[in-house]
Amino acid sequence: MKKIIFLVAMSLYGRAFCQVNIVPMPAEVNLHTGEFTITPSTKIIVEGTNLEKTAEYFNTYLKKNYGFVLAVQKNGPEANSIFLNYDKLNDAIKGAYNMEISKSHININGDNEEGVFYGMQSLLQLLPAKKSNALAVPQLSIKDYPRFGYRGVHLDVSRHFFTVEEIKRYIDYLATYKFNTFHWHLTDDQGWRIEIKKYPLLTSVGAYRNGTIIGRYPGTGNDNKHYGGFYTQAQIKDVVKYAADRYIDVIPEIEMPGHASAAIAAYPQLSCFPDEDTEVPKGTVWNGPTKGKQVQQTFGVFNDVFAPTDYTFNFLQDVIDEVITLFPSKYIHIGGDECPKENWKRSAFCQQLIKENNLKDEHGLQSYFIQHMEKYINSKGKKIIGWDEILEGGLAPNATVMSWRGEEGGIAAAKDKHDVIMTPGGWCYFDHSQSKYEDSVTIGGYLPIDKVYGYEPIPASLSADEDKYVLGAQANVWTEYIGNEKKLEYMLFPRLTALAEVLWTPKEKRSWPDFEKRLPGIFKKLDFLHINYSPAYYNLQANILPANNNNGIMAALKSNVKAALIKYTLEPGTATKTYGQPIPINKNVKKIVAYSVVNGKKTPAIIQSISINEATGKKITLASPPSSSYSGNGPFTLVDGIQNQKGLQRSNELLGFNGNDLEAVIDLGKTTPIHEMSLHVVQQPGSWVYPPASVSFYTSSDGENFTLLQTVTNSSTAQNIVFSTQMAASAKYVKVWAKNAGIIPSGKEGAGNPAWLFADEIEIK
Repeated sequence: MKKIIFLVAMSLYGRAFCQVNIVPMPAEVNLHTGEFTITPSTKIIVEGTNLEKTAEYFNTYLKKNYGFVLAVQKNGPEANSIFLNYDKLNDAIKGAYNMEISKSHININGDNEEGVFYGMQSLLQLLPAKKSNALAVPQLSIKDYPRFGYRGVHLDVSRHFFTVEEIKRYIDYLATYKFNTFHWHLTDDQGWRIEIKKYPLLTSVGAYRNGTIIGRYPGTGNDNKHYGGFYTQAQIKDVVKYAADRYIDVIPEIEMPGHASAAIAAYPQLSCFPDEDTEVPKGTVWNGPTKGKQVQQTFGVFNDVFAPTDYTFNFLQDVIDEVITLFPSKYIHIGGDECPKENWKRSAFCQQLIKENNLKDEHGLQSYFIQHMEKYINSKGKKIIGWDEILEGGLAPNATVMSWRGEEGGIAAAKDKHDVIMTPGGWCYFDHSQSKYEDSVTIGGYLPIDKVYGYEPIPASLSADEDKYVLGAQANVWTEYIGNEKKLEYMLFPRLTALAEVLWTPKEKRSWPDFEKRLPGIFKKLDFLHINYSPAYYNLQANILPANNNNGIMAALKSNVKAALIKYTLEPGTATKTYGQPIPINKNVKKIVAYSVVNGKKTPAIIQSISINEATGKKITLASPPSSSYSGNGPFTLVDGIQNQKGLQRSNELLGFNGNDLEAVIDLGKTTPIHEMSLHVVQQPGSWVYPPASVSFYTSSDGENFTLLQTVTNSSTAQNIVFSTQMAASAKYVKVWAKNAGIIPSGKEGAGNPAWLFADEIEIK
C-alpha cells in the first residue's frame, strides 16, 4: 500500500489529543472528520510476511468481545479492508508504526512485526466499549514509535501462585498497552515455582508451604492450609511462546544468594548451616513441623541464604542450564537483593573464603558470589540482571542493574557505564496502596496514578552521554497480599496505563490533564473487558494543611469529578454540611466523616480523627530529609494532628529515615507553657523498622540555643510506641532528636543493614 503522508496541523493534533482514547498516546495524531465501520464483511489483508499472528490476535479479540471474526486474505479490494504491511520507518527502537483510517479502509504499516502488532493494539483501543457487529472508529492518521526499548512489568508468583491461564491473561494486559517485557519472579522463600528435572525436590518440597499468615505481617494467625504450585517445563514453554506471539520477552528470575528458603528446604546442603532448624519469625503463628528446613509461611527477609560453596555453585549452574533451554531471552535475572550477611559472618567456611580471596567483607563475598554466577551465565551466551544490591562490594562486569531502592543505584550504575532499568519503589511498586484509605491489606506505601504518570525514568543528574544506559523502566507487583486474580487486577489497574504512557509516549507529548480526560474512557473499556480496577481516582481526597500563619490546621476535601457534591460531618457536635472551602480545625475531633456524591451515588466515606496539641500545624523544619520513598506530607506530617493506627499499611502518615536520625525543630509561634513532650513512632522488626535508640527533648527561646530537658528510651514491643517526658517549662521553640537504632544487630531480621526509623507525630502539651 501507499505510504501514509502526515500533514499534521497543530490545532487538529490538539483536538485529537483530547478525543482519541489510545493508551499510550501516540507520538503524532491527526484526527479527520468521519468514521470507518468494521463489520463481519470487513477483510484483513495480510500483505507483509509473518503478520498472520497479528491478524489472528485481532480476530481472537473480536470473537471474544464482539462475537464475530474477519476473513484473512493475502490480497483483496481496498474498500472495507484492513491492510497489514511494512514500511521503512528507520526508528532507533523496534515498534514504530503508521496507521491511517479513511472512510473506505485502514492501513497499518510497521517497521517490523512488532510495529504492526502495536498498530493493531491502537486500533483495538479505538473500538467501542459495547457489543455490536458494526464497530465505528474515527478517521485519523497516526505516526507512532516507542520512547524506551525496555518496557517491563514484573509478577511475583512465589508468595502467591497464579495459574498458566492467569499468567496468559496478565501477558495480554501487557500487550494491550505495548509493554514488551514480562519479568517472571519464580523463586523465593515462600515457594519454588519452576520444574528443574535434575532437582525434583525443588518442586515436590520447595513449591509448597504448610500455611500462610493471616493479614499483614506479622499476621493475626495462620490459615493452616497446604499451599503452593509450580510450572512444568512444558507449561513454561507454552507461556514463553504465548508471550512471544505478543512480542513480549519473558525474563526469568532465579533468586540468589538470598531469598533462598524454599530451595534450602528441598536441599539443606545449600545452607551454611544445613543441620539448623528454619527460624520461625517472632510474633508469627506457624503451622506444621518446625524441625529441619522449612518453606517460609510468612513474609520478610530471612538469614538462611545460599552458602558460597562448590555444591551451591554446581547446583545453581545446573539450574541455569535447564532455565536457559526454556527462555530465549538474552537476560537471566539473578535477584541479588536483601541478602542478610548474618550466617556468612558466623560461618567459618565463609570467613576463610573472604580471607583467601582478599575480600573486604561479606559485601565483597556477595559480589564474589554474583560475579561467579555471571561468568557462568555469560559463558552460556546470556547476560544477568540484578537488583541494585549487586552494586555492593563491586558490580559484576557485564551486569544490568535494576534500581529499586530509589534511583541512586541506577544513577551510580549508569555513571559507571552499566545498563540500567529504573523501577524505584516510590513510583513503580504496584503492590503499594492506590488510596490513602485503602480497605484491603497491602504492603503499605501510597502510590496514586498521578504519581506514576509523573515519573521520569531518566534522572536529571545524568549527562547526555549517560542517558543512553537507561534502557527503560518497569512496574513491580509483589504478591504477599495479592492472593487472587481480581486483587491482582485491582492493584495493576489503572496504574499500568499510566506507566505505559511514561515508557512509550515522547516526553514532550505527555500531558496529565489530557490523560485525566481519557481516564473515564479507560475505565469504561476495562468494565467492558470485565477487568477489575481500583476506583481510587474517583474517591474523595482529604488533605490536612497548616492554617494561615501556622495557627492550627485545615481539612481540605477534593474530588477529581468537578460535578461531585462533597458532604462532611465533624463529630461530635455538627450536622452534615456541604463542603465549600477548607475546614478550620482548632480542637480535637473524634472523627471527620466525609464523602462525595457522583451521579447520585456515594463514594466510600473518609473517616479520620484529629488530635490537637500545641505543636499541631506549627512551622517545623528537619535537619535532614526523610527517605523519598516514605516522605509522607513532608515535615508537616509530624504536626498534622493525625496519629497513625495501622502501622506501615498507612505509611503515607509517617516519615521514614533509613539509617539516619530524626532531628526536628518546631516554632510554637510564641512562648508557650510546656508540661509534656512526646514522639510517636512505629516499630516492625520483621520489616527492618526499629524504634529509635533514644529520644532527646530540648527547648529554646531563640531557635538557635537549645537546652536539653531529658533523653528517654522505650523498650515496648508494641507496634505503636510513644517516647514521652514530662516537665514544667516554657519555650518558643522545641527540638526533638530521635537517634536511629543504627545497624540491625546479629540475630534480627535484616541483620547488618541500617534500621528504618518511622516517626508519626510530635505532641506538645
